[in-house]
Amino acid sequence: MTWQKWSYMDHWVLDTPQGGQNPYFNRSTLERYVRQLSALGFRSFDTFFFYLPLAAQLFGSIRAFEEFLQENGFDKITGIFSAYPNATRFTAPHVRETHDRIVADCEGIVRMAEGLTGVENLIVMPTNSYLDVEPVTDDTIKITAELWNRVGEMSIAHGMKLTCHFEFWGAIRTPRELDLFFEHTDPRYVHYFCDTAQHTIAGVDPLETFLRYRERCTGFHFKDTRTVDRDEAYRTPPDPELMAESTHRWFYEMGRPGGLVDFPALMRAIVDSGWDGWLTVEHDQAEMDGNNYAEATSVAKWYIDNVLAEVR
Repeated sequence: MTWQKWSYMDHWVLDTPQGGQNPYFNRSTLERYVRQLSALGFRSFDTFFFYLPLAAQLFGSIRAFEEFLQENGFDKITGIFSAYPNATRFTAPHVRETHDRIVADCEGIVRMAEGLTGVENLIVMPTNSYLDVEPVTDDTIKITAELWNRVGEMSIAHGMKLTCHFEFWGAIRTPRELDLFFEHTDPRYVHYFCDTAQHTIAGVDPLETFLRYRERCTGFHFKDTRTVDRDEAYRTPPDPELMAESTHRWFYEMGRPGGLVDFPALMRAIVDSGWDGWLTVEHDQAEMDGNNYAEATSVAKWYIDNVLAEVR
């Protein structure tokens, strides 16, 4: 089959005289960015919660921005991403005293999206960094689960699923930790979002993980990596993705040689399972080594159209 529901995660960075910039620094740049994605055939859009106010400033409202997306071939904004990478005394999912604040933050994001066509996912990184949480214990994972049960019950009441996206440097990263977390979360309220590269770096098989949580899976970030973290780089302060001494670059787009993710096998499992959601292309670090996001996105879409489209 040829999969039709391809989304793009809003991670684009432009090289400008002021340095790397996201496309939201003016309207014409944002429009050009959207049209490039449309020309490649993407039909949906995932973004970060902090970009929504910028889009509203440029277009007059978030709904007007979505209308521009729809005028350029997109169905809708599918997911909104939020995270607390570093623990503070106000925002630490493993600390119960911060839960009320985090629930209120998430409710604010959900309400910000009211009036849009139908955002499906509130995508969250469910923990702070591993280093900010350790020692990671069964109790810290269970307390974290309590928080996201609350957020998920709130978000589903607004028509949006709460779905958890796990980083290789987060405090829930191993198969056992994932199982414990999902064991203590309500499947009605807490769902699973599969990032192929993040799992692979953590030594977790994304295909097996998808099959284990298929009934709770609401989406994917399709990106590749050439590295499994065998040196505890996930404990690098303050940002393992940018500052780990052992690895110059963690992430690559689909279609580049040397990648560790078996995308055809994963695609076959998705098709065979009957799963029918949006598959999202994401790029991190695509500007490294003289490359750029436009090229990376084109390479990934070529791979989709010429390799993944052949999966039956």
